[in-house]
Amino acid sequence: MTAVTPKFGMGASVRRVEDLSFITGQGRYTDDIRPEQVLHGYVLRSPVAKGTFTIGSLEAARAAPGVRLVLTGEDVAPLGGLRSEAMQKQPDGTRAPTRDIPILCRERVQYVGDAVAFVVADSRALAQDAAELIEIDYETEEAASGTAAALDPATPLVWPELGSNRAFFHHFGDKAKADAAFAKAAKVTRIEFYNNRLVCNYMEARAAIGEWDAAEQRFTLTTGSQGVHSMQKILTSMFGIDKDKLRVVTPDVGGGFGPKAFVYREHALVLEAARRLGRPVKWTGDRTEHFLTDAQGRDNIVAAEMAMDAEGRFLGLRVDLKANMGAYISQYAPFIPYLGVTMSTGVYDITALDVSVTGLYTNTCPVDAYRGAGRPEAAFLLEKLVDACARDMGLAPDEIRRRNFIRPEQFPYRTQTGRLYDNGEFEGHMKQAMERAGWSRFSERLAQAKARGRIRGIGMATYIEACAFPGSEPAYVELHGDGTVTLKIGTQSNGQGHATAYAQFVSEKLNLPIDRIRVRQGDTNELKSGGGTGGSRSIPLGGVSAARAGEDLASKIRKIAADELEASAADIELADGEARIVGTDRSIGFADIARVAQRPQDLQGFGEFQQDECTYPNGTHICEVEIDPDTGATQIVAYTIVDDFGVTVNPMLLAGQVHGGVVQGIGQALTEDAVYGEDGQLLTASFMDYAVPRADTVPSFHFETRNVPSVTNALGIKGAGEAGSIGSTPAALNAVTDALYRAYGIGHIEMPATPARIWEAIHKTAMA
Repeated sequence: MTAVTPKFGMGASVRRVEDLSFITGQGRYTDDIRPEQVLHGYVLRSPVAKGTFTIGSLEAARAAPGVRLVLTGEDVAPLGGLRSEAMQKQPDGTRAPTRDIPILCRERVQYVGDAVAFVVADSRALAQDAAELIEIDYETEEAASGTAAALDPATPLVWPELGSNRAFFHHFGDKAKADAAFAKAAKVTRIEFYNNRLVCNYMEARAAIGEWDAAEQRFTLTTGSQGVHSMQKILTSMFGIDKDKLRVVTPDVGGGFGPKAFVYREHALVLEAARRLGRPVKWTGDRTEHFLTDAQGRDNIVAAEMAMDAEGRFLGLRVDLKANMGAYISQYAPFIPYLGVTMSTGVYDITALDVSVTGLYTNTCPVDAYRGAGRPEAAFLLEKLVDACARDMGLAPDEIRRRNFIRPEQFPYRTQTGRLYDNGEFEGHMKQAMERAGWSRFSERLAQAKARGRIRGIGMATYIEACAFPGSEPAYVELHGDGTVTLKIGTQSNGQGHATAYAQFVSEKLNLPIDRIRVRQGDTNELKSGGGTGGSRSIPLGGVSAARAGEDLASKIRKIAADELEASAADIELADGEARIVGTDRSIGFADIARVAQRPQDLQGFGEFQQDECTYPNGTHICEVEIDPDTGATQIVAYTIVDDFGVTVNPMLLAGQVHGGVVQGIGQALTEDAVYGEDGQLLTASFMDYAVPRADTVPSFHFETRNVPSVTNALGIKGAGEAGSIGSTPAALNAVTDALYRAYGIGHIEMPATPARIWEAIHKTAMA
């Protein structure tokens, strides 16, 4: 019997209820908010990557028109710095010391964009004009800007007192076991590559508004975020105040992708300035500031090798990963490579592992979580290596994967890093993706491309990721007097469609149209706690809690209706905002139920799902490209995705999430690269030099699911927010490499595979 998809519940392709306000210009972002008597802040930033400085006279700046306040490092020294609590234990049991981000620098700057002073004036323009009057004398020093050379003896030390540019060291696996596997290997394949640094470039640049209520001795911070409660915790600790003395509010957010999860120095600065001035203070960053100072992503140097037997079966894996942290340790930064390497063996049955991770300091912008947060790096490493193994063994890419996949009967499967996969049918989705992509007919398309003077390649990636990490996300629902329902939850939408997806869970339990359900997030006054959005946790954790809260409220509604209608609660059904006795026309509306309820709690529902293990979405991406050898220009001509997300909540929202992630992954593979010069200057500090994907960079995608419900999650959901960015980068780069290898024997090209880089590789080979 075919299951019927509900109109609004799980499985329905409900259009996003929040989009009307966005596409008609009615969205309300931080910079749209203008409190009465608001002042404006401007951050004066270092133009040099490394050096000492002295501030001369501030009198001209303070006397400039409209200026209300000038703060320097000495003024905010009591606040301390932004300290990471994410440093993991090293093999010897110690935790490496952090280097905290100062609210404003004192005497020394460590990267271009480091904050030196904060000027508050009647307008941003006046604040910026005054900042230019501040006299600062910089004594520039030689910078350490390159990841590859960070540990070279000749490279300057970012923090001389540490004696090295090494920030931390971690190890996973069993070295002796891996050595034994390599000793008996029939073949060893080795690769080295750079996982390029990325700038997030969400549409909405960061902004923050600080307010101070002198009567209540209480702050309010309004800012785009990925969760207000973590910000509240960090900032109240910094200011030495109780949680109830800081309200954090997040309105609409124009993209997050990880970097908006963090507390930045501007959050503390607007609060401190508001307290001193007794007036609201707003800071709005521009695109250049985003490039220079918002936490960046990736930036790893990797060497990896795989030991194989004579049949191409994987015996052991070695990885040496060096992860650039930038000049300071950002909020979650040390955990990102640590998390990534826990997924080192991916979808393959690899029984010996030796992985080393070294964190590095350089005089560059701090690096932290960016969509996928370590898992894209792990997937790229492994899928690039597996393709190289296939070439070395003379096997097809699908065949070497097929020989090494974890088989369905091996689940639950414990990896060499301790990850516990609940289930998966990896060969199943690979086969399905190959069929949809026309893999068996690629030779025909290759011949047609050659006839047009083009080279063509096809690449795949079979990935798995860990997400929806152990924990919970409580949900609260309430029925109001007008018959509408409000859900409150501590995650934060950054464009994912939470107002729609969460409403679907509640709608299914109450049988209520989703336009009568409101979702509220982003206010510490309304919820005492919340885990925020990140790690694809919102729907696997928050969605289950929302469903349970809806069920709890539905039960209470049935009970009240039963009392009013003089019936049994078991005989009450809910439909379209009414409770009625099954099989009769006797009913009572939700609004009337709210009116007759005896206690407020009778109209409130609560749900919480505690998950004890991660979920593990997985899938296959196949990318097909054509390259013009005369120009090096790459065209993606087809892209196929078959994913296992356990259960699909809303196919339309899911496709949007996957499409966006795929484009970001393609951007890393083909166009994006944050490049620092030897002097520590960011050479790609605008869209003139940093190439994000455009509409003509990507084709229409073919996307479908082949779901195997999770047995870890109560509703079988595995999570999907980051998966697109995890499978896409290796698929796209493998396709480019396949084209180059078929035509010229080129088995490696660095990311991004730009036209210039491809053209150079082709012509170097032709001249050899």
